[in-house]
Amino acid sequence: MNYSSPKGTFDIFPFEPSEEDKWRESSRWQYLEEVLRKTAHDYGYQEMRTPIFEKTELFIRSVGESSDIVTKEMYTFIDRGERSMTLRPEGTASVIRSFVENKLYTQPGLQKYFYIGPMFRYERQQAGRYRQHHQFGAEAIGVGSAQQDAELIDLASEIYRRLGFKNLTVQINSVGDAASRAAYKEALTAFLQPHLSALSQDSQVRFTKNILRILDSKDAGDQKILQEAPKLSDHLTPEAKSHFEQVLKWLDMLKINYAINDKLVRGLDYYNKTVFEITTSDLGAQNSLAGGGRYDGLIESFGGPNLPSAGFATGMERILQAMLRQKVPFPNGPHPLVFFIPIGEEALRLCFELASALRHEKIPAEIDLSGKKMQHGLQLASQTGAAFAIVIGEEELKTKTIKLKNMATRESSDCALSDLLATMKKHYV
Repeated sequence: MNYSSPKGTFDIFPFEPSEEDKWRESSRWQYLEEVLRKTAHDYGYQEMRTPIFEKTELFIRSVGESSDIVTKEMYTFIDRGERSMTLRPEGTASVIRSFVENKLYTQPGLQKYFYIGPMFRYERQQAGRYRQHHQFGAEAIGVGSAQQDAELIDLASEIYRRLGFKNLTVQINSVGDAASRAAYKEALTAFLQPHLSALSQDSQVRFTKNILRILDSKDAGDQKILQEAPKLSDHLTPEAKSHFEQVLKWLDMLKINYAINDKLVRGLDYYNKTVFEITTSDLGAQNSLAGGGRYDGLIESFGGPNLPSAGFATGMERILQAMLRQKVPFPNGPHPLVFFIPIGEEALRLCFELASALRHEKIPAEIDLSGKKMQHGLQLASQTGAAFAIVIGEEELKTKTIKLKNMATRESSDCALSDLLATMKKHYV
């Protein structure tokens, strides 16, 4: 029997499992989540948590029947009630479903949400891409202005700035409104028709199902053909063109560097007007850290009011891996302030009592319960990253005085047992 983890999944540890897998250390995930939540709160976004699985039709309706996610990548199963369910491949559809189902549009105030959690896609595993992966996403509902698009791009950029990233690129485009895309599809169809047989198999299917998605093809032959293709920007309606120009103006005001990418369309069918990605050169072929854009009309298609909406998502595995490749420093993980090493049964009872007293005061403390020699306890204290080690044996019990061993300097200082709690409080800030 093989009890190994499923392909495309991984474990997260409280320590570095290997040099290659440093990004799987749990303290780094906790730090990342802390930065994500704090930054989202600073921008006025509040957390929403949705189920890990939903009815399959939710994702077919939102993501698009012809998208790679729906046609190739979804984890779908039939439950005991003969209903088709799918592990969520992305977060936006669930947020909008919850927004409509729970009539959150009747709530006063700003409708700005974020989520953090696992997503599932059946795809070939490669660097930064897993069958179970984790995303942070933000969704802003009810504001259709260019400023809202710029705020989301600024939020994503600020997350990476706080994490210490360098060499990031904001790629941006407009896929226009419905009229813009209709005009462009006609022009693109006329251009690609003579080249249809030379396109990749996937692009030949997209030609009839959703021709815009050919622009997103990674096939080298397709990209060579597309070099001479008409530009979507030349077919934008005046309203769509004005919206995009306003987004760029606000990004300029925020001093956010960007590059217009005429081929950027994103892989989900619900996008319109602004689309963007933030990329890094430190992840190889899978170089996208974040992607998003505007999806006006999605809420109405779910039976809700016609409210404009925009959002983005960022992959957490890719963030951590890129941080390590850029040698971005991480803060130290959690560690005990003091590590007790008891010698003998009576000392064990006292150490147990002292450790509990410190913990009740929210001071992290650990104790060697192995009953082994003092040297073993000191090794454990070092391994846990404890700031101080305290050895308690017969002498300490008799004199009611202990020695605080500073694990960094190896210096020791005397402390009365009765003063230990007050002394530790001074050191724990």
